Amino acid sequence: MSDDTFLTTDEVMDYLQINLRTVYRLIKAGRLPAVRVGRQWRFERTAIEAWLEAHRRANGLAIPVRDRPARALIVDDEQSVRDVLVATLSSAGYTAASAPDGTRALDMLAAEAYDLLIADVWMPGIDGLSLVRAARRQSSTIAVVIITGASSETVAIEAINLSVNGYLIKPFRPDRIVAVADRALGVTSTISPATS
Repeated sequence: MSDDTFLTTDEVMDYLQINLRTVYRLIKAGRLPAVRVGRQWRFERTAIEAWLEAHRRANGLAIPVRDRPARALIVDDEQSVRDVLVATLSSAGYTAASAPDGTRALDMLAAEAYDLLIADVWMPGIDGLSLVRAARRQSSTIAVVIITGASSETVAIEAINLSVNGYLIKPFRPDRIVAVADRALGVTSTISPATS
């Protein structure tokens, strides 16, 4: 990011993992702290971080600091995607498990506590957003990242309504996976945010 104090609209889109339309909608509704500089919007980094923390607390998503590795459950119907995510998060210190579909994921969530759920939006059977709703009924504090092949306004709005903590848009890079997972858990990543 070019400036440590202020973020551009593109940087906020990347940081919050939302599209431009959603950024403008949140600004217009007064839900996202922003200042107008000429014809452009700027976002004070500390205000955005405070907004995120307040949003997490308001939705029961504040994640306490742990003395153990964060446990992540990856759910995607593509084996290769699951393998990449598990390997990447494991190498970053996470304890990662995977499930091929929403039904298996719900069984795993019922059997064990996870800190982070990473789920593909488009899966046969139980889709990702339905899985998020069910997972939040089981654990209101689980952080959630959704995976999508293409960002759509409808998915973004529903994700915000479900208090999803982040997005991964396919194809993704390993540094992006760790940065989004860390941010979802409220961990300051050692990797600087990269554009997708």
